[in-house]
Amino acid sequence: MQAVLEGLLYLQGDEGLSLEQIMDILEIDETTAIKLINNLQESYQDESRGLNIKYLANTYKLTTKEEHKKYYAKLISTPKYYRLSSSSLETLAIIAYNEPITRIEIDKLRGVDSSYVIRKLVAKGLIKESGKSDLPGHPILYRTTDDFLDFFNLSSLKELPDISKYIKEETEEDDDKDLFTSIYKEEN
Repeated sequence: MQAVLEGLLYLQGDEGLSLEQIMDILEIDETTAIKLINNLQESYQDESRGLNIKYLANTYKLTTKEEHKKYYAKLISTPKYYRLSSSSLETLAIIAYNEPITRIEIDKLRGVDSSYVIRKLVAKGLIKESGKSDLPGHPILYRTTDDFLDFFNLSSLKELPDISKYIKEETEEDDDKDLFTSIYKEEN
């Protein structure tokens, strides 16, 4: 069960799991859940382990050890040591072509939650917060940084390729298409 909990915490990432979620998913009572969490925390106390479990914002989260912080900072701050995932590249492209832009607008364009990717890109210095939107709730606006330009060997965003030829404009004809009419005909 301890390995399952470890996997669940890993999958949840920054969001973490509440005690109630752990109890519900593992179908165990509170006492058993707390004992399981404590046992896993103890196993991470060994010097040979690089992770631990912390209780933050009412959730249990898998985190890195504080004493290794200087190595993690080195990895994040040195561009030659990191590669960008396809989700990071997609998010960067959306920001670069639409900046300033909110996370909600990015999520809408990507079709998935971008919180984690945005946090990683901010940590890597490729994007930054650039104020607050006038939209309800005043969400944070994001834009690319000079490090972004350096990373992609650009002097300005004007050097980005023109994507207008790849964007298909919706026409009234597209709206009039019957989604239930098949291009295939039934044989009699």
